[in-house]
Amino acid sequence: MNITSETVGIVGAGRMAQALGRLLREHGDVPVVIASRSKKSAETAAAWIGAAPVSLEEITKQAKRLLVAVSDDGLPEVASKLTGLGLQGATVLHTCGSQGPETLSELSKAGNSVGVLHPLQTIPTAVEGVAALPGSAFAVAGDAEAVSWAEELVELLDGKCLRIESRRWPLYHAAAVMACNYQATLVDAALELLEQAGLSRTAALSAIAPLVRATTANVLRLGPDLALTGPIQRGDSATVRAHMAALRTARQKTAGLYSSAGLRTLEIAQRRGLSEEKAEALAQSLQMFTC
Repeated sequence: MNITSETVGIVGAGRMAQALGRLLREHGDVPVVIASRSKKSAETAAAWIGAAPVSLEEITKQAKRLLVAVSDDGLPEVASKLTGLGLQGATVLHTCGSQGPETLSELSKAGNSVGVLHPLQTIPTAVEGVAALPGSAFAVAGDAEAVSWAEELVELLDGKCLRIESRRWPLYHAAAVMACNYQATLVDAALELLEQAGLSRTAALSAIAPLVRATTANVLRLGPDLALTGPIQRGDSATVRAHMAALRTARQKTAGLYSSAGLRTLEIAQRRGLSEEKAEALAQSLQMFTC
């Protein structure tokens, strides 16, 4: 089947659905039809994509290749509805990272090929998704036909395909959460401490922006081992003890985050050659109090 000529149905009208639909139109001139729980949402998304808004029943008749881009919680309901509408012989991919292909098992039992196509990318808006998705990595898993189509879509977007075994999908998604979501958590904790140090949140964010950008660039260019700097990398337990003492005035969750992250950072420092003696002293400093 030629990806540029066969109609693709998209279930969902959120930022992921809109971004993928727009990219299918722009990169492959793929005919797209879109359905959503809300008719108005489907019409708005379709207008932006350059697609046709249809009902869920119509989408099962017009498309044999479906992208289900709804919230994680909404997946079982969509799978049940599509099965109830008699969808059979179709290829169905969902885009949720937290669940593997097994969440579409009802569709699989009904005679459809199912799988996952999860962009390893953050998409705060549809417009930013259109800019960010091409060239990104996409994790895929599922039935052979579904995976084959997923790989076609990744190739269309000049992306990198990551084949993940279904049983290891939760590990993949945990890694994605740490690489993306927890960056926001670490920055938020740093802002909290800078506010305690006397800066406004706005001033604090502006101040650390160059540091965060440079650090991220270094980690991606050099890898974590060579990019690591700071007191743990130097084996400076006195500085870490001073930090831990100061953090007694911080919220327990924030102090605990510093301690836990520090203990994990010790492993990187040891790979860089930090001595066992210094590592032990740092570990004791990081556990001065129970968080």
